[in-house]
Amino acid sequence: MSRRPLRRCGATAALSVALLLSSCTGATVGAGGTAGRGGVGDPLFPALGNGGYDVRHYAIGLDYDVQRKQLAARTEITARAEQDLRSFKLDLQGLRVTAVRVDGAASAFSRKGHKLTVTPAKGIAKGAQFRTTVVYEGKPQELKDPDGTTEGWVTTPDGAFVSGEPAGSMTWFPGNNHPDDKATYDFTVTVPQHYTAVANGELLSQQTAKGRTTFRWHSPQPMASYLATATIGKFDVHTSKTPGGLPLYVAVDPAEAAASRKPLARLPEIIAWETKVFGPYPFSSAGAIVDDTPPRISWEALESQTKPVYAGAPDTITVVHEMAHQWYGDSVTPKTWRDTWLNEGFATYAEWLWEEHQGGKTPQQQFDALYKSSAHNPRWDFPPGDPGKPANVTEAPVYERGAMVLQQLRNAVGDRTFFRILKEWPAKYRYRNADSKDFIAFCQERTEVDLTGLFDTWLYGKGKPHRVS
Repeated sequence: MSRRPLRRCGATAALSVALLLSSCTGATVGAGGTAGRGGVGDPLFPALGNGGYDVRHYAIGLDYDVQRKQLAARTEITARAEQDLRSFKLDLQGLRVTAVRVDGAASAFSRKGHKLTVTPAKGIAKGAQFRTTVVYEGKPQELKDPDGTTEGWVTTPDGAFVSGEPAGSMTWFPGNNHPDDKATYDFTVTVPQHYTAVANGELLSQQTAKGRTTFRWHSPQPMASYLATATIGKFDVHTSKTPGGLPLYVAVDPAEAAASRKPLARLPEIIAWETKVFGPYPFSSAGAIVDDTPPRISWEALESQTKPVYAGAPDTITVVHEMAHQWYGDSVTPKTWRDTWLNEGFATYAEWLWEEHQGGKTPQQQFDALYKSSAHNPRWDFPPGDPGKPANVTEAPVYERGAMVLQQLRNAVGDRTFFRILKEWPAKYRYRNADSKDFIAFCQERTEVDLTGLFDTWLYGKGKPHRVS
C-alpha cells in the first residue's frame, strides 16, 4: 500500500482477516426493491464496500474524549440509489449505533460483523438521492491487516491518528468503504482545548467554547474513504502558501519538529517540481501531518489526500513519494486493490526522477541495480499487476517492480511520449478511478510500438522477467 513499510511488528487486532476476505451478498426482500449487496467483488478484499448506491458526500461529526478514548459521532451520508432499494449496507466496525435515519425518518438497522444493514421506512427508488444519518459512540478499534500492520483509529499519548488503507476508515465512520466510490467530505471535529484536529482539505473555522475546540474542515474534491483522516494531538501548526498561491497546512508533533524542519521546508519546491513533471496539482490545498506514533506502528508514511501522514519525521525522498500520490492514487484512484501498483509504482518512480533531479542516479541506473538481484529476491515473488493475496499489496514487487514497469515503458516509447503519459494519465482520469487495463490501453493509444509483450512480461509475468529493452 502507500504506507511505505518500514518494519514488521505485532499489532492489536480487533478485526480478523477472515472478515475482510469473506464476501456478503444481498438478496431480494420483497416489494419495494432489493437489498443492496455487501461487498463489491474486490478481488483481494471482497467484503469491503457495498452495492446498490453511490455516495456523493459525507458530513462527519466527531466529538473525541482524549483521556477516555471515547468517541461520540454523527455521520450524514448523501447518496444516489443505483437500483430500487428496500435495504442497504454500510461498513462500520465496532462502535455502538444508537440511531439511524433516512431522509429524516427513523429506520430499522442491524449489525453483523462490520456490516450495518439499514432498512428505511420506505423503499428508495432507483435514481433517487437519499440522506442517511447514523449516530454512534464508543471506543474506536484498531485493525490488524493481512500483512500484520496496524490500521484504523490508532490512539497516541496525546490523541489519535487514522491509518485508512485498506479498511481503516470503517473504524471511525460508516460508509461505502471501497476506493471505487469516491465522494466529497466535510469534517466537524471537537476536541479538548489546546488540542488540534486535522482533516483533509481546507480548515473553514476553529472555535473554542467551554474548554473544547471545534475544527471544521472541507474537502471539495472527490476522495476515496481510505484517504480520509482526522488526526488529533498537540501539534505545532504552520500555515503558508507556495509561491504559486497553493495553501499549505503543516501540523507536526513537537517531539518530531526539529527532525522534520528541513524536509518539510522543501514541500513548496517538491510540489513545484512534481507539477512540472506530472501536470497541475489536483487539489485546492496541500500539507503534512507528522505524528509521534506508538512503537506498534510499522510503517513510516501513509497516503492521505492533501495531507500525507508521517509516523515520525520524514526524510525528503519520503515527502516526494507521498506527494506524488496526490496525482497517482488520490486524484486517480485504483478501481480495485489489485491495481495498487498504479499508486506505488508511480510514486516510487517519482523518487527515481527526484534523485536524478538532485544529481544522483538516473532511473535507468536504479532499474539496473534492482534487476541485478538474484531471481530468488522477494521483488520477483509475484507480478505487480496481480499481487494474488491481500498481504502482498505492501510488498516490494508492487513498489519496485511497479516502477520497473514504468522504466521499461519509457525505454519502449521514448522520453517524449513517456513524459506525456506521466501528465496526460492523471489529467484524463482526474478525480476518477482506473485500473491496469485502462492504463495499458491509454499507453497503447499514444504509441505505434506494440506494448503487449512489455506488459505481459513486466506487469503480469511470473518470476524475474527476461529483459525486453
